[in-house]
Amino acid sequence: MSDPVVRPIRSATSDLTPEHTADAALTQRFVASLAQDQRYAHDMFAEVYQRWSALVYSVARHAMRDDHEASEVTQRVFISAWQSRDGFNPAAGSLPGWLLGITRRRIADRWRERSRPTSNTTDEVPETAEGTEDPRVSQIIDQVVLADELARLGHPPGDIMRLAFYDDLTHVEIAERLSLPIGTVKSHIRRSLTRLRTRLEVTRDEQ
Repeated sequence: MSDPVVRPIRSATSDLTPEHTADAALTQRFVASLAQDQRYAHDMFAEVYQRWSALVYSVARHAMRDDHEASEVTQRVFISAWQSRDGFNPAAGSLPGWLLGITRRRIADRWRERSRPTSNTTDEVPETAEGTEDPRVSQIIDQVVLADELARLGHPPGDIMRLAFYDDLTHVEIAERLSLPIGTVKSHIRRSLTRLRTRLEVTRDEQ
């Protein structure tokens, strides 16, 4: 089964959670900071790190399966992001999508580095050509981003979507499990799917 294709944040809509609105405002401030002096830009970048470092670390931790390696990758991602910050184009995709694009490359770099001293062993390092995206990284990013987005839906929408996605329950079973009217469950699922598709999803081909 092919991995889902997800799309970047494009337009402002109603039906946004406060967290999504805050993220959009943070992205606007980040873009504005690029034209300011370096100290101001650095302070603004610290906010970006505070907001999305956990997401980057989660992806790295799932990929590397080691806390120290995940921390190393996360550090490299944000160093790369700081050094290439002028290249961020909000019209091309979302800020978290840009960061995850860098994360893919830093994970691939670390996998190649880790494989060199153990090239004669059977370590689980993907043998993809440089510049080729490993499908495992894409799958990990999809899973982590989905989990992050579901958590940000709050209650009960996030609970409903987790039961639908992970437990594969029907609308009726979810309504019974959460003691909610069936119409409420359907309404939350419809609105939540729209949010997941159009607001904070990330394209594979960003960066």
